[in-house]
Amino acid sequence: MIDFGMPTLIETKTLDDCAALCGALGLSFVELNMNLPQYQLGKINTERFIKTAERYGIYYTIHLDENLNVSDFNPCVAEAYRRTVKETISTAKALNAPILNMHLPRGVYFTLPDRKVFLFDEYKETYLKSIADFRDECENEIGSSNIKICIENTDGYTDYQTEAADLMLKSPVFGLTFDIGHNHGAGGADEPMIMERAGRLYHVHMHDALGRKNHLALGTGELDLKKYLRLADEHGCRVVLETKTVDALRQSVDFIGNL
Repeated sequence: MIDFGMPTLIETKTLDDCAALCGALGLSFVELNMNLPQYQLGKINTERFIKTAERYGIYYTIHLDENLNVSDFNPCVAEAYRRTVKETISTAKALNAPILNMHLPRGVYFTLPDRKVFLFDEYKETYLKSIADFRDECENEIGSSNIKICIENTDGYTDYQTEAADLMLKSPVFGLTFDIGHNHGAGGADEPMIMERAGRLYHVHMHDALGRKNHLALGTGELDLKKYLRLADEHGCRVVLETKTVDALRQSVDFIGNL
């Protein structure tokens, strides 16, 4: 049985708004988005968040800041992001949040006359060492808890990103998030990488897509949604119905209910 959840929506300004909608739609969890000011660590009162979850019969997962770059070559910047992740792990423990979702940035690139040179690729040894150090720090911080940090595909994995993901997956605390719309927008480039590592798939971001247009309500695009629902079910994944509006979320819940 798949646990379905919802993202944090712009229209739901408060935690109570999110939780009430989640409960009313019969969903299991809200994915708190740490890009928003109300979900910064200093704003998360764990006692209040727990009581809100209990009131509506839901739980939380957490989407880490999309700007997160734990491998920035500036050590002060990288340390700030790493500290943020470690403090978020502590908050996740308090909230019993089982998943932290993160992006793996491509980083800065130089545009040459004939190509782009990504600095993480050009200085790959330094980059991969930072990834391995981050992995070990997270494993130590998570300890014996069941929290998974899941790496989300965005716009096609580069070779150095794949190497970085594989380094993280050497630790049992890391896993994968499969965003099926992002994969479609990248021409299916992410799917082979993820399917080769499907045993580490724990989380799915599900939205329909049409060409490069993403985050559509389920059933309004061209994706084979049943295929991806079977994949999520086979691997015991949680599924975020990752639309951007309340109306599209309602449509997606109805779509799932009518299958």
